[in-house]
Amino acid sequence: MKAIRCKSFGPPDSLVFEELPSPAPKSDEVVVSVKAASVNFPDVLIIENKYQVKPPLPFSPGSELAGVVKHAGPDVTSVKPGDRVMAITGYGAFAEEVVVEAKRILPIPQGMDFSTASAFGLTYATSDHALRDRGELKAGETLLVLGASGGVGLAAIEIGKIVGATIIACASSAEKLAICREHGADEGVNYAAEDLRERIKALTGGKGPDVIYDAVGGSYTEPALRSIAWRGRLLVVGFAAGEIPKIPLNLTLLKGCSIVGVYWGDFSRREPARFAESMRQLSAWYAAGRLKPHVSAVFPLARAADALKLMAARKVTGKVVLTM
Repeated sequence: MKAIRCKSFGPPDSLVFEELPSPAPKSDEVVVSVKAASVNFPDVLIIENKYQVKPPLPFSPGSELAGVVKHAGPDVTSVKPGDRVMAITGYGAFAEEVVVEAKRILPIPQGMDFSTASAFGLTYATSDHALRDRGELKAGETLLVLGASGGVGLAAIEIGKIVGATIIACASSAEKLAICREHGADEGVNYAAEDLRERIKALTGGKGPDVIYDAVGGSYTEPALRSIAWRGRLLVVGFAAGEIPKIPLNLTLLKGCSIVGVYWGDFSRREPARFAESMRQLSAWYAAGRLKPHVSAVFPLARAADALKLMAARKVTGKVVLTM
């Protein structure tokens, strides 16, 4: 089987496309014949050794896949060969066949194709954990989404609308904001062309947003935090801008607000029952037509480097998918 391999840390062009032996499962594992794998921003970081998860070299990047069960270990009773499944793997998904722990295998919701399934779990599960669990977003509140046109951003918009919040989407172009509105955003801020604080103030009547979903970091976090409502919650989701911001802690005192960390990976491992309930709810919302994953580009597996470069350049709306 063929796979994308990271043999030394570096940019996407340093990845190798090579032939490997087909894997065999341990007693509690499953081999999945991968049909599609989505590209997420942590995939860009992990190949450069800039992510909190640091797999030993060599490894295949790729944190999310969808496909068909090929083999199941003797102790596996939850799935069988031929089942359509998806999985969030952390790394390893950019390959034609992948070994996955059976407990990390999820059924593909009814009516969902492989490309959509590969682009569903990580973004929606992250945003659901962030908004409903860590942020305790409530109906009638205002949610500000930084980096709103990306995968987790669009997921946050859709989940926020289901909760009953007013959504302010922030992105770097009018084209990206148009996609945000298609997914339910009520207002938009082009932070490449507008003063972020002044625009937030105007859109909220000076009150500020109750919850800020921040997957961007960099120079946008502090002005957004300075605009937050009394008792607001800033959700630290990621740092797509590349810079981890340094926050003056007196801002939390002045606003009576909270800065809340969102680490979905450890949440899913430490609290599997709550994660399972989140996935059940997300699948039900998808089946009801309330969640609409946005796949903006599809590449063959051999062009994984091109997909990663597109992600690194922040030119992606929604998700990019690799097909096998």
